[in-house]
Amino acid sequence: MKESSLTDDLDLIVEAAREAGVLILEHRARGLSVEYKANNSPVSDADLAADALLKERLRSARPDYGWLSEETADDPERLARRRIFLVDPIDGTRAYVKDKPWFSVCIAVVEDGAPVASVVLAPALDETFTAIAGGGAYLNGEPIRPSARTDLDDAVMVSEQALFTHAVWATPWPAMRYQDRNSLAYRICLVACGAADAAVSWGGKSDWDLGAADLVAREAGAVICDWRGEPYVYNRPDPTQSGLLAAAPGLAPLILEKTRLIERLR
Repeated sequence: MKESSLTDDLDLIVEAAREAGVLILEHRARGLSVEYKANNSPVSDADLAADALLKERLRSARPDYGWLSEETADDPERLARRRIFLVDPIDGTRAYVKDKPWFSVCIAVVEDGAPVASVVLAPALDETFTAIAGGGAYLNGEPIRPSARTDLDDAVMVSEQALFTHAVWATPWPAMRYQDRNSLAYRICLVACGAADAAVSWGGKSDWDLGAADLVAREAGAVICDWRGEPYVYNRPDPTQSGLLAAAPGLAPLILEKTRLIERLR
């Protein structure tokens, strides 16, 4: 079978994300059924409906691609596929069920362990972030870049403030402006477009939390890595990653000086 072009793949996943975005907004307007997973994270009937829609649309169009989604039982068969769809049907479900706008539909095409086409759609905000490997990153069709900030003083950090006041830090962090957005992917995209200067999160993350926004950030020119400074590799047997750093290039080295100590917090 002839391999699809990345442009064709991007068109496909953007269209699917928009369809899922309409579905989840309609579900919320009608009223949601919400349950809680073993880790106390919520899952709504809209998460499952969007996951089913995306799986049908995407895999019917690309039957040779593997599949890894937060809301689908993992199938190791994906490991034998050169390309997979990496999906989070609703990233930021807590915001979604509380009628807040900070949630997103995240889809990436991952090839040989790296995202090569991606979309992060925030349907309640009418914001669509897209990227193709080597082709730049865009918000609603316009190219984006991270901020030019080189000083942490007064930087906009899209993270929980409590992380930065923990007693573990040998020296205090400078005074920064904190924002909290439930969707991890959306936080990364805010850094990619310069609306925020950095985002830091500790603890294990999943491939579907990061993959789509990872490509947006890198193609925009931001730095994205785990808290050790290592790049992410996707579609491994265990789809978990070690924390997050997304930052303007002028801030990343300053943050990494501190975040490499996060192991002491775990």
